[in-house]
Amino acid sequence: MTSRERMNRAMRPRAAQLPDRVPVMCQLSLGHYFLRADAGAIEIWHDTAAFGDALLALQQRYGFDGILVNLPGRDPAWRHHLLSVEQRGGHAALHWANGAVTTAPPDDNPYVHSAGGGPAPRPAFADIDPGRLYYVEPHGQFGATLVEAGGFPAWQFDTIRYVRERAPDVSVHGEVFSPFSQWLEWLDHGDALIALVEDPVRVTACLARLADGAADLGRGQAAAGVDALLISSAFAGAGFISRKQYQTFVLPFERAVVNGVKQAHPDLPVYTHTCGAIGDRLDLIEETGTDGIDTLDPPPLGTVDLADAKQRLGLRLFIKGNLDPVGTLLNGSAESCFAAALERIAAAKPGGGYILSSACSVAPHTPAENILQLRRAAEAAGWYSY
Repeated sequence: MTSRERMNRAMRPRAAQLPDRVPVMCQLSLGHYFLRADAGAIEIWHDTAAFGDALLALQQRYGFDGILVNLPGRDPAWRHHLLSVEQRGGHAALHWANGAVTTAPPDDNPYVHSAGGGPAPRPAFADIDPGRLYYVEPHGQFGATLVEAGGFPAWQFDTIRYVRERAPDVSVHGEVFSPFSQWLEWLDHGDALIALVEDPVRVTACLARLADGAADLGRGQAAAGVDALLISSAFAGAGFISRKQYQTFVLPFERAVVNGVKQAHPDLPVYTHTCGAIGDRLDLIEETGTDGIDTLDPPPLGTVDLADAKQRLGLRLFIKGNLDPVGTLLNGSAESCFAAALERIAAAKPGGGYILSSACSVAPHTPAENILQLRRAAEAAGWYSY
């Protein structure tokens, strides 16, 4: 069974067709790609082929069954707008024709500064016109970028096409940001959260518009060839908002994204990535119509016990994650990582519908030997009998 076939079965537990074994697929932090791939931070962040090659290289190195394409394709002419590059104490500083300066650490996302030297400006809630919203791309070349209606450039989907063409037997996943995540990425966090209390009607009008854009982007990624679509909903855990706020500001708009994609691509798995304390809202996440839940952070990072989640969700949804990316993968030994992976397989393997993964992104400096233990565990204990 190819990796693509294995993942396709794992993501469809209701079909009652088991894969040959539990698949393995981690989301790697961008800093990990910067450190472990050949091209380095500047090229990987700004260049479609460089990022595509990094995705492919580390999927092969770690034996993953899937690849998450978590940066958009880039403008092929990006180098034409670059004036100079200088080194500042181990960080590269890129100076652009529009006056912006990008600081690129070797192990973290780049930071964009305005022409005046300060952080890129964020709009105030009071100045936002809901009717002008469409989609906020958090990973734009110059930081969070508001995309106008119908305005996704053709190269937005180039990385997906690049990876799809070169990895026909690997499960390729796209990513869109949930309306609520876009909201938090676009505004100052304090301003965005206060607005939930002071003007919820206007906030929901904004979120409805952002849902339209996310659904359009998801349909575009499906057309470009992804096997599944991840909705990144990183700000929807109990550390940020209550269950009631989730029901008001997250659930209906993520449901709109799922429905908008499914109307055009009914067989495409759409799943939800939510970090942190989500043990109290697994039922609400399921109400969005999602096909699966990703991260399932265990204590102390989150509040999810994997065996409990498996029992509560049954085989209605697939589940992915739960291996502590900090305490275990980053700071543990290879043998402790192997043992933790075996524990996750034992808890969630029965009946299918489980993908072995770190709970959230693999940290930049995580030892390669620790990551390799996930594939080792799957090969040792992940097989299904027919």
